[in-house]
Amino acid sequence: MPEARDRIPTFPGSGKTVVLPRLGAPTADTHAHLDMLADPGGALARAARAGVSLVCTIVDLTEEPEVTFDGLAGWLAKAGGILGASEGDTAGAEDPAGLVPPDVRLILGVHPHNASGYDEAAHASLRAAALAPHSAPVVGLGELGLDFHYDHSPRDAQRDAFRRQLSLAHELGLPVTVHLRDGHDEGLAILQECGVPQAGCIIHCFTEGPRTAERFLALSDAVYISLAGPVTFSKAQQIRDALQVVPLDRMLLETDSPFLAPAPYRGEPNEPAFTVLNAARIAEVLSLDTATVASRCLDNARRVFASGEARP
Repeated sequence: MPEARDRIPTFPGSGKTVVLPRLGAPTADTHAHLDMLADPGGALARAARAGVSLVCTIVDLTEEPEVTFDGLAGWLAKAGGILGASEGDTAGAEDPAGLVPPDVRLILGVHPHNASGYDEAAHASLRAAALAPHSAPVVGLGELGLDFHYDHSPRDAQRDAFRRQLSLAHELGLPVTVHLRDGHDEGLAILQECGVPQAGCIIHCFTEGPRTAERFLALSDAVYISLAGPVTFSKAQQIRDALQVVPLDRMLLETDSPFLAPAPYRGEPNEPAFTVLNAARIAEVLSLDTATVASRCLDNARRVFASGEARP
């Protein structure tokens, strides 16, 4: 039977208990939407118990960014209290001594769905927010890019917002997290035109095959391929095939929570703890031990999402 701390109650109130694999090393969720979770503090505590030591959360400046800016400190305090890591407390009976919430970092931007509102004022607001002090460091811009599947914003507006946010990333010395859906060819062309930021470029929630992965990786050594829940889906063999061409030092893990929960919990709310399911599946496909995948992806995340400040 698993130890008590291995049983992660992931869906409060649903009656479900998820047993997550122990990877043997900590890892990182480089793309979550903490503000969209029902209980961000509880989710951060569960992430720590699962072995996720770094979480990057997306803040879209057109979608109530104050929820994260004002709420993050409280979420972390709640997670610390759950883990018994708050001041004056001791480790809980189910947790190893000294277990603390993940390090949380912020990625700010405007999603392509919201690109129609990306005007001069929005651009200035994004620049100011990236340079302003927050309760966690701003470590990147995103998610920005193209979504030609839903077309919630006109395509020309998406292209313009993508180019302008890329320009700002170059100016501020920040990496970008790129969302591409049914727009990979144009996204590649825009990255070629504008240049990949030297600080890094993450192709978020990669769902394509080996040839597409190779084309993006060839743009620059600063391009990373980030794998989310779809890598575990039974009909997503093309993603697993792409793993064969992605070097371990160019690979990242993410959840995109609360979306895209990995198998066997597909269709349920996702959260950062589920990063370990993605890591375990990747390790299986690549015939590597889970600790290697976990630790290398954490090293990559720390390198690209360094906690240094943006430059004005």
